Amino acid sequence: MNWSNSGQVIQNKNPNSKYSMKTILTLCALAICGAFTLHAADGNKPKKPQEGKPGAGGHNPEEIFKKLDTNNDGFVSKDEFMAGPRAKEDPAKAAERFKMLDKKGEGKITLEEFKAGHDHKKPGTPPKKPGGDNK
Repeated sequence: MNWSNSGQVIQNKNPNSKYSMKTILTLCALAICGAFTLHAADGNKPKKPQEGKPGAGGHNPEEIFKKLDTNNDGFVSKDEFMAGPRAKEDPAKAAERFKMLDKKGEGKITLEEFKAGHDHKKPGTPPKKPGGDNK
């Protein structure tokens, strides 16, 4: 390398140097732009649920139940159910669904009742049989 005494001119006069500094900087800039472009394109894709986690095929019934159970008593009352976002969309359908989920007719849904109704609602899922024999 030849360093000028003036401090302004720096030249690489190495005969073994294959690429100029401009070429290297240009390639680095292109690589960085390409990485940003790929990252931006991935950011627009909808995120998939992670495999093996609860709710991988949709919403987790336990999480929905916890959100509906606003007073945290372990039950979802009819008032809590009707205050949910789906019930606000179609109150008549929600009231019918609550009645179907409330197997004991107590005016409240247990987590087990909610999960059984949620599993039954999924397409292609047969209703669960009592006693755990679901063959």
